[in-house]
Amino acid sequence: MSNEQIRKIIEDSYDDSKEETLRAMARDFYSRSMRSIVILLWAWAIPFIALAVYSAMQFFKADQTQAQIMYAALFILGVHGVGLMKICAWEMWNRHSIRRDLKHMELRVAELSEMLKSR
Repeated sequence: MSNEQIRKIIEDSYDDSKEETLRAMARDFYSRSMRSIVILLWAWAIPFIALAVYSAMQFFKADQTQAQIMYAALFILGVHGVGLMKICAWEMWNRHSIRRDLKHMELRVAELSEMLKSR
């Protein structure tokens, strides 16, 4: 069987409805299998958010330059912490979808090999 015939078989049987949407990816991230990771990420993100909000409020109340510098540094620390939690969540999200895509590819290869055997 030539490469053109294989491409034609793949293109004829491709289903656009199986494409991954952003909503489906978010649903998979907040599923039962990812519950412990989501809880851990939010448990770390909430204190960083609280630190950023508190330090921003205190920054504008401070009269001394030294205190303003300290609260600005704490604000930056809180914002960076939230950013790190988002990056960690994104990596877990991608890891989960890559595993799922690999399973789909394995099933797809098995289907194609069966189709090629039957022809």
